[in-house]
Amino acid sequence: MMNLRAFMGGWSVAAIAALGVATWAAVPAAAQTSDLVNRATLRVCADPADMPLSNEAGEGFENKIAELLSKDLGVPLVYTWFPQATGFYRMTLGLKRCDVVLGVPSGADPYLNTNAYFRSTSLLIVKKGGPLDGVDTLGDPKLKNAKVGVIAGSPTASYLVQYGLMGKAKPYPLTVDRRYDSPAEAMIKDVESGAIDAGVLWGPIGGYFAAKLPDLSATPLLKERGGPPMAYRLTFGIRPGEENWKHRLNDFIRKNQSEINKILASFHVPLLDEQDNLIEVSQ
Repeated sequence: MMNLRAFMGGWSVAAIAALGVATWAAVPAAAQTSDLVNRATLRVCADPADMPLSNEAGEGFENKIAELLSKDLGVPLVYTWFPQATGFYRMTLGLKRCDVVLGVPSGADPYLNTNAYFRSTSLLIVKKGGPLDGVDTLGDPKLKNAKVGVIAGSPTASYLVQYGLMGKAKPYPLTVDRRYDSPAEAMIKDVESGAIDAGVLWGPIGGYFAAKLPDLSATPLLKERGGPPMAYRLTFGIRPGEENWKHRLNDFIRKNQSEINKILASFHVPLLDEQDNLIEVSQ
């Protein structure tokens, strides 16, 4: 399944919360309140094939942040791999197979969220030097007759309807097995080939893949109003009731925010402050 965290453009917090309630109900009551953190290792659950977030080779930005956390804690890093799909919480944190999941949207049940370690938004991806280069809102008249790629069921789709662009839009699936399919890469290739005029992707994904093609530009969408949010906060997700663990992770985030930002920027993740200003990161 496509990573629930990776493309927040496709999931409202309410939708994720509803999914979480279903999985949380199956977790024993004792596990809902007890501190079950293993202090001898850093046990992380992650998707084995979800670049640029994570993979089994440790190449994703979540892998790099987990390595930084492991170093800060002074314990070995151990992974349990599980695809981001229905039942992810139940089969990972709920079964005590790990103690933290990275990249969980703020407010997503049944997780206990840490403080956010980054905030990001969706990107409009177009050809450099083309007629749409420089467009920074889906309401721009230049997009009136454009064919825009959109992840089905995402907030972007709501804005395309709002601006009368859905008639020519090309949808890409939200729910896939990333081991075999990558809608984001397919959309990027369609922009490059001219099959579509523009594409909208969640920033942590779109920035990474767009940067691989020098003839494409990726512009953060910061001006959309009157619809669902385009920007989201991402946190570490842990089990409810583990307040001491939450405080320790918050301490890590506070002390290492600058280094975390450098990791994210190296993957071309657009970073926002709380006023929707882009954060400039010096490498």
